[in-house]
Amino acid sequence: MTKSLIYTNEKCVGCNRCISVCPVITANISTTRNGIQHIDVNPAQCIGCGSCFDACEHDARSYEDDTERFFADLQRGEQISILIAPAFGANYPKEYGNVLGGLKQLGANRLINVAAGADITTWAYIQYITKYHFEGGISQPCPAVVGYIEKYIPELIPKLFPVHSPMMCSAIYAKKYMHISDKLAFISPCIAKKNEIEDPNTNGYVHYNVTFRHLMDYMQKNHLFGPDASDEVEYGMGAIYPMPGGLKENVYWFCGEHLFIRQIEGEKHVYEFLEQYKKRVSEHKELPFMVDALNCAQGCLYGTAVSPSKSESDDTYFEANHVRANLHKRSSGSPKRRMRRLNRRFSKLKLDDFIRTYTDRSKETAIRVPSNQEFAQIFLSMNKQTPAEQNINCGACGYQNCKDMAIAIYNGCNTPENCIQYEKKKVEAESQKILALSELAKQKNEQLAAFIANDFDKLDVSITEVAQGNGQTAEETCLIQSTMEDIRDFCNQMADSFTNIDHLLEELGTNNQNITKISKQTSLLSLNASVEAARAGDAGHGFSVVASEMKALSTSCEEAAADSLSNKEEISIAISDLLRRAVQLKELVNSVSDNMSDLAARTEEINAAADTVNEISKSVRATMESLTEKEYL
Repeated sequence: MTKSLIYTNEKCVGCNRCISVCPVITANISTTRNGIQHIDVNPAQCIGCGSCFDACEHDARSYEDDTERFFADLQRGEQISILIAPAFGANYPKEYGNVLGGLKQLGANRLINVAAGADITTWAYIQYITKYHFEGGISQPCPAVVGYIEKYIPELIPKLFPVHSPMMCSAIYAKKYMHISDKLAFISPCIAKKNEIEDPNTNGYVHYNVTFRHLMDYMQKNHLFGPDASDEVEYGMGAIYPMPGGLKENVYWFCGEHLFIRQIEGEKHVYEFLEQYKKRVSEHKELPFMVDALNCAQGCLYGTAVSPSKSESDDTYFEANHVRANLHKRSSGSPKRRMRRLNRRFSKLKLDDFIRTYTDRSKETAIRVPSNQEFAQIFLSMNKQTPAEQNINCGACGYQNCKDMAIAIYNGCNTPENCIQYEKKKVEAESQKILALSELAKQKNEQLAAFIANDFDKLDVSITEVAQGNGQTAEETCLIQSTMEDIRDFCNQMADSFTNIDHLLEELGTNNQNITKISKQTSLLSLNASVEAARAGDAGHGFSVVASEMKALSTSCEEAAADSLSNKEEISIAISDLLRRAVQLKELVNSVSDNMSDLAARTEEINAAADTVNEISKSVRATMESLTEKEYL
C-alpha cells in the first residue's frame, strides 16, 4: 500500500473512532501490529476530509504536505511565488505580515492573495450560469467534496460547477494574465488541497501545498520571521469565501437574495446531504439554485490543516468578519451595480481559461457490495445467524450498522473478530464452558472434600492412636529406665560383694598357710614323740599312741589345708570371672539406661510433633470445609 495523504502513526490504539466519523466505509483498514489493532488509511479510498483528526483523541493521524520540499527548493534558489489563502490572515493576524516578510527574505517573489481568485471564481460562476443556463449546481472550492463525488457519486459530476476553485483561479490568472513563470506555492488551510494540486485536471499550475500548521511550525522552529510585508497583499470580496456560507454570500452580494442557495457544512452532514441530493436528482425533484458545500463545519477558516488550538475560540471568526465589514463599506450600491463593477474588473478575462473538467474515478474506488448469499456467509462468519443479530447496530466497530461492517469485511477492510458482538458471543460461550467446568470442578471438589474429610478422620484416629501409643511407650520407657537404674544399683552392690568375698578368700589363704605351718609343726612333734616313745619302750607305749594320733591329725590338717587352698584358687578364679562379668553387666546396663533416656526424650518429641500434626490437620480440614461451602464459577 502506498503512503496516504493522511496516514496512521505509531500512537494508534485501534479504538475505531476514525472509522465512526469517516464518510467512506472502505477508507480505513483494520490491521494488527505486534498483537495490537491499528486502523490504517486506505490511500485509494481516502478523500482527505480530515474528520479522523477531530475524532482521534490519541493524535494517531498525521498528514503529508509540501512544506519541507517548498523550503528546500526556496533555499536552493528556485523561483517561487506565493498564493495566500484568505483564511491565513484571519488565523494569524499578528504573525501574518512577519511570516510573509520571512518568506520574502528567503527568496519568495510575488505574494498573491487568493481572495482575488475567489472573486474570479464568483465571476466565472455567474458567467457560466448566464451563458449556459446552468442551475442546480454544486460548488467545488472544497477538494474533499469534489473527491467524494468523483470517487463515490459520479452521477453528480454533471452537477459540479465546471469552474476552478479560488486557488486555481488565482494560479491561472498569475500564469496567463500576470505572466508569472515562477513555481506557485499555496499557503493552505486544507490537507486535501494537495489532491487538487496533483489532479491532472488542474494542469500542474500549483507546485506546493504548504499548510498553515506545518508552515507555522517550520517558521517558529527555524526563526524565519521577517519584516511586515502585509501591505503587498490586496483583498477582494472573495476574502469571505473561507467563512461558512462565504460563496453563498458572494453570489447574494452580486445577484441578490432571491435565489435559493443551499448551504451545507460538516464532514458528516455534507456527505449525507450529497447522497440525498443524488436521490433527488434521480427522482427529478426540485433542486436548489446552488449548493454551497464545504467539508469543514466551520468553513475553511478552521480547515483541516489549521492548528487545533485555533478552533478553541471565535477569534478567527471575528478577524474574518472585520475584513468582511470593511469590504462591505467599500462596495456600496445594489447587487446589479456591484455585478457591473465585477464584470468591468474582469472584462479582459476569458471564461474558458477558468473552466475545469472532472474525472469519474468510481471504477478505481468502487465499494463492492455483497450479494444476499454473500451477506449471509459474512454474517455467518460473524456468528450473526438471526435477523436480530444482524441488525444490532451497536456502532462499536465504528460503522453505522452491521451491514456496513459486513461490507467492510467483504472489501477486505476489516475482520469478524473486530465485531464486539462476535467477541461477546465468544466470551459468553467460553463463560458457559467455564460455568460447566466450574460446576464439574465443584462436584469433584465436593467428592474430594468428602474423601479428604474421610482421610482426615482416619488421620485424626491414627494420630490419636500414635499419640496414645507413644504416651504408653513413654510411660513404659520411664518404668524400664527406673528398673534399669535398680539393676545398675544391684550390679554395683554385687560387684562390692564379690570384692568382699575376694578379700575373705585372701584371708582364707592366709589361714590355710598358718594351718599348714601348724600341721608341719605337729608332724614334727609327732615324730619327736615317736622317737621318745621308742626309747621309753613299754613305758612309752601310751605316748606312742598319742604321737600316732598327732601324726594323723597333722596329716589330716595338711590335706584339708591343701584342699582348701585348691578350692580357694578355683573360687578366686570364679569370683574374678563374676566380677568381670558384673562390670560388663554394669556397662551394658548403663548403655541401655542411656538409650532409654534418649528414647524417652524422642518419645516426648514425637508427642509434641503428633500434637502439631493434629493441629495442622484440624486447620486444613476446617479450610477444606470452608471451601466446599463456596460457589465456584
